[in-house]
Amino acid sequence: MIFGTEKSLHDGSSSESLRSIVNTMMKCEDDLLDIKFDDLDLMRVVVYNAVDVENVVKKYSSYLKNTIDLLVCDEYAQLGAPNEVIDKIFDMICKAWAVPNCKLGYVLCNTLRDSGGLELLMNNCMSSDQSLQFSSARLLEQCLTTENREYVLDKGVEKVVNVVCEYKTQISSVDKLNVSAGILENLFKHTEIMCSDVIKLGGLDVLLYKGRNQDTETLKHCASALANLSLYGGPESQDKMIKRKVPTWLYTLAFNSDVNIKYYAFLAIVVLVTNKEDEVAAKNSRSPDPINPFVTTHTPTEFDESNMAPHSLGQSQKWLERLVPVLSSTREEACNLAAFHFCMEAGIKKQLGMTSVFKAINVIEPLKEVTRSGNTLASKLAAKTLKLIGEEVPHRNNQEKVPLWSVDDVHEWAKRIDFFEFAEYFSANLVDGDILLHINEDNLKYDIGMQNGLQRKRFMRELDNLKQSADYSSKDSTGLHSFLKSIDPMFDYSVYTYPMLNAGINMNTIRSLTADQLLNDCKITNTIHHPVILNAIKGMKLRESSSDKKTTDVFISYRRSNGSELASLIKVYLEIRGYQVFIDVLKLENGHFGNNLVNHLKQAKNFVLVLTQNSLDRCVGDNECNDWIHKEIVTAMQNQLNIIPIVVDDFTWPEMLPEDMRNLQTYDVVQWSHDIQDMCIDSIETAMHGDSSAVQEGTSDGLSSDLLTEVMAIPRSRVAPENRGPTIYG
Repeated sequence: MIFGTEKSLHDGSSSESLRSIVNTMMKCEDDLLDIKFDDLDLMRVVVYNAVDVENVVKKYSSYLKNTIDLLVCDEYAQLGAPNEVIDKIFDMICKAWAVPNCKLGYVLCNTLRDSGGLELLMNNCMSSDQSLQFSSARLLEQCLTTENREYVLDKGVEKVVNVVCEYKTQISSVDKLNVSAGILENLFKHTEIMCSDVIKLGGLDVLLYKGRNQDTETLKHCASALANLSLYGGPESQDKMIKRKVPTWLYTLAFNSDVNIKYYAFLAIVVLVTNKEDEVAAKNSRSPDPINPFVTTHTPTEFDESNMAPHSLGQSQKWLERLVPVLSSTREEACNLAAFHFCMEAGIKKQLGMTSVFKAINVIEPLKEVTRSGNTLASKLAAKTLKLIGEEVPHRNNQEKVPLWSVDDVHEWAKRIDFFEFAEYFSANLVDGDILLHINEDNLKYDIGMQNGLQRKRFMRELDNLKQSADYSSKDSTGLHSFLKSIDPMFDYSVYTYPMLNAGINMNTIRSLTADQLLNDCKITNTIHHPVILNAIKGMKLRESSSDKKTTDVFISYRRSNGSELASLIKVYLEIRGYQVFIDVLKLENGHFGNNLVNHLKQAKNFVLVLTQNSLDRCVGDNECNDWIHKEIVTAMQNQLNIIPIVVDDFTWPEMLPEDMRNLQTYDVVQWSHDIQDMCIDSIETAMHGDSSAVQEGTSDGLSSDLLTEVMAIPRSRVAPENRGPTIYG
């Protein structure tokens, strides 16, 4: 829990115990290095009365001020070496932050600044005395509160970044790496000016260089720092992140085994995607997003216990305010993660009695909008957030599944589009989602009683908008809605999706559609639209007939239950090396194998099959070829794709595979190991080309392999793949 194990002790004995410790401490002024901070340890698990707490705050503030005065005046000889004194202050600050509500930590940080200690630490960051420099930098990293960051920016941020850059290449010292990365994590959480200055001084380059290191704590700081930079940096810093290929680096970091590193990498990604929709979203659209699987497998109110929140208070008001726009992102995964984070923060702030922060950052209405959206996952998280902070949760129409709407859903939708007076008439006539999608102006006039012609036109406009945004996957898995939507940017022909589906038209039957059927069976009365739809169908058939050329390098097949992360990782690695890769995620939601998927398979040169534990078990006895992995394998074989099975350690072949895919066991496989990922990708490349000489050295977006080594921390050996990759088993 946020406060650990609490025990409230307000009796005289407990207060006396604390006073006794305080008095003892005050007698130790001549031997400050021997102080043990026992009272701070007690306060982590014991709740004392306000008077005793205030006494502790005064005592340590006085102790810190006196000690800083001695350091500034060079009168510390009787205390010990300056770095030893600073290390003692570091111990005190760390224990102060661990005290619930963090008041003591903030007071001591203010005291440090006001007594000249912060400036002393900044100057020591330029010191040639390595011990003094490290002790000062380590203490500084613990004291960079908002006020102290402003002080650093005003007095000379270059002094602080100096030590960060100096520690850049000291890979052997994990402590120095952690401290320098922690400093950047704090500096990037201030203002656009601070972020810009730190980048100019080399701070961003240091972060990317540290990605070479595999130390978990260092990578946590790096991921968090990049998340902060994406939130606080503004357009200028975000552009610099794009130019340095940070999004690509983040995608590889997002596959780290540490959950905190994953999480902050995800946060940085979704903020960049939201703030740079046109540029970054296009770059990242080539990568399957591992964010949704992460969100669905974690619970926000439990996730906050993993020490994600600095000093147990959660993120600051300014930090959260910058995350609000992500709730409105057009990228579903971005909205999902933002809703997840706000839900986690709601749990933290509720325990602390700080839920008023949500009103202060104006996030209540955006959260309510999310609950009314068609994004099921984000909607549930937003609703839970609103409940935690005591706000009303609005009724949610399942807009993504309009054909499945209930009468109540239609009633609420009518009210939401400002047709309050007719909402009851819809309910009285038992209008559900299916009937709503069939309604015309005559129904409105004679059945609902909407006599005003302008009202009817306004209602039909709203209904057309609903038809265009609805999800018809419950009625169709072949993609008719998407096809109609793509016909003409000037008019959305997807308004005809539902009547066409009810007439039996989908992407499997649309090729033989006639004008008479559009009019009589589909009830599309606008004859101007008939030739447009028919010409679009004709164009589709022409494209299909001339689609013999292979346009995709790799199609990746996997079992979602346990293979999605590895499939995603392989796709990212291959795309970094310049390959066009397709991975299907939509089929996993509707469970159907549509024509679009068949076309993607036919367009691929190579078929990479991720074989994880039990991934082929559903194929056993599947004589009708209903399982989608079974279908993909058979289709790949029928179209003579180059099939490359990727096997993980816990995979075993089923005893009896169906006849149409049994030959799969005769193919050479690549044994995957996370310890040598780059070598495994080399082996996949070798299998794709049939020989090692064909392995390409180019990378996507013109990114050289040397730059990838710098940014991605993925070393690329020039040794031939057969001499450096894992064994390919036949």
